Amino acid sequence: METSRNQDLPDRQQPWRVGALSRRRLLKGAAVTAGSVALGLGAAGVAEAADASITATSPDGKNKITMSLTGGVLQWSAKRNGTTVVAPSVLGLQLSNGTTLGRSSTTVTNYQHWTKDSTWTPVFGRNATVRDHHQEMRWNLRDDSSGVNFSVQLRAYNTGVALRYVLLDAGSATIADELTTFVFPDNTLVHSARDEAAYSPVAPGAIPSTGTSGTDTGPLTDLPLLVTLDSGLVATVCESSRVNYPRSMLSSVSGEPNTLKTYLMKKTARGSGTVQNTSTVTTPFTTPWRVMVLGSEHGELIDNAELVLNLAPANALADTSWIKPGKVFRCELTTAAGTEGVDFAVARKLEYIEYDAGWYGPEFTTTDATTPITAIDLPTVINYATQKGVGVFLYVNRLALSDPESLFALYKSWGVAGIKLGFINDGTQAMTNQIITWAKIAAKHRLLIDMHDNVRPWGYERTYPNWISLEGVRGNEQFPTATNNVNLAFSRNVGGPMDYTICYGQSRDKTTNNHQMAMAAVYYQPLNFLYWYSKPSAYTNTANWPGLAWFDAVPTSWDESTTVAASINEYVAVARRSGTTWFLGAMNNETARTLSVPLSFLDSGTTYTATVYADGTAATSPYGTPTVVSTRTVTAGTVLSVAMTSAGGQAVILRPAS
Repeated sequence: METSRNQDLPDRQQPWRVGALSRRRLLKGAAVTAGSVALGLGAAGVAEAADASITATSPDGKNKITMSLTGGVLQWSAKRNGTTVVAPSVLGLQLSNGTTLGRSSTTVTNYQHWTKDSTWTPVFGRNATVRDHHQEMRWNLRDDSSGVNFSVQLRAYNTGVALRYVLLDAGSATIADELTTFVFPDNTLVHSARDEAAYSPVAPGAIPSTGTSGTDTGPLTDLPLLVTLDSGLVATVCESSRVNYPRSMLSSVSGEPNTLKTYLMKKTARGSGTVQNTSTVTTPFTTPWRVMVLGSEHGELIDNAELVLNLAPANALADTSWIKPGKVFRCELTTAAGTEGVDFAVARKLEYIEYDAGWYGPEFTTTDATTPITAIDLPTVINYATQKGVGVFLYVNRLALSDPESLFALYKSWGVAGIKLGFINDGTQAMTNQIITWAKIAAKHRLLIDMHDNVRPWGYERTYPNWISLEGVRGNEQFPTATNNVNLAFSRNVGGPMDYTICYGQSRDKTTNNHQMAMAAVYYQPLNFLYWYSKPSAYTNTANWPGLAWFDAVPTSWDESTTVAASINEYVAVARRSGTTWFLGAMNNETARTLSVPLSFLDSGTTYTATVYADGTAATSPYGTPTVVSTRTVTAGTVLSVAMTSAGGQAVILRPAS
């Protein structure tokens, strides 16, 4: 169960209602900050003439997000350390009845601000505790043309900035479009990708047009979106707290080379499902947060990823004692392979096995996921696994999810630990709600859930922590390049957990085995599928596979995490602590290099034994490069030399010396 602790709350939740300031005083004091006098608006005529702005500032003073009202038009902008990240950009919502909020005749009716400083404890995560320290600014607004009341909320954290809208009037509304844009400085690059395609660094205005007749088409890119600015600043654009709302993409804007606009998906990501051109909601209604994780150094994006969770609703489950992160092995579709997989899991210290597509028949023609194929005696496998302390996951294609309540209850009665849902094509408002419903029903029956295919994160692993992982990544089903793998740490993984499917000892890998090993520390994967495409028999001679000991030891949930070296497109090194042991993973692109990594994250005054799994002499193909294991004594003052071949990596276990 998530717990939270407030530390101090200066200016906390202090609403300032409309006063009777004169027009002259209002214009003179247009820039409003926390703790200032209320933004006062008298008669309607005065309000219409008033221009003003408010700025939320992060506790460390580095990040600022500003909203301005000029001639009845709303805009926003963001800066880090005084340098522009987003120039003045459009705000607003388009309703289906033709009302456009924020683009004209907008007046302020109320101003609020507060600072919050609290900590909360996730069920699993990158760190044992998360600090939620931010300043929030809110304007309540009225569209004088239609009489619609709405709000825009700004937040500034040390880790980034965020904004969202609230429709305030009781009743209902139909949203046709969200107008939020991001105007970036000149020479900005965005790492564009759609579905599970490779990243393409392009100017914001040059995103390639993609899509089919069954999907949304246009110059569209998925979130999370990695952004590199000419100033050296970096950002990852994400969304958080999406409920009863379509998934957002970003689109180039014709004639505006530095601009991206929020695009609300009307079709599911892979072209199946009902088209929804609008979204009808009960009001008051809050849209998802538009989030920018910010960094001055590239590694700060990885360390600042918990911003997405801080913006999501708190844990909704009273009892989370049954939720266990862990490592998973996929078994072949026989009884013998299942029991062999359990034995392998025990030997390799894995928490789960899984039967994937086909265990109940051909997944795209079988709608009944209640009867295993004759080759699998499922009760025998589950009983054997339970006796050995191993959980069982079952894969289910969405075609067999017509009655999730009955199906999940049945799986729970069998003793199943979790379900992996396949071909869940996120995108529309209806699919957002369906995904949340599946997570809720699974939680009711104490089942973990892993959403597969083109699902994108929005922080809901905090709200329903049984939703432990999701795919939405170019992982080892595509055997991507080493550069792709490096950049995942700054992009997709910032938004939330990802099911990458690590392949160790797989000849189709375009990387060294050490590169694959390092992923277990570099990536945040609370449910980590290991040895993908392999059989237990492949590792019978353990002497041939020195990396097994690394995978045996590495956990999937952490007490502390820190990025120790990082350069987008080139390399990344992350250290994560579980108990007193640290696990350091480093991944390289296709250029061999040696990193100097200070071990200053270790406890001072403690001596550690470092077990180093390094690339050996580079082979013709990266896969053939051997692993060289060595040990040495290190302290917090040690600078570790981390040598990596092309598409290579290094994995290091740091244990306090006895």
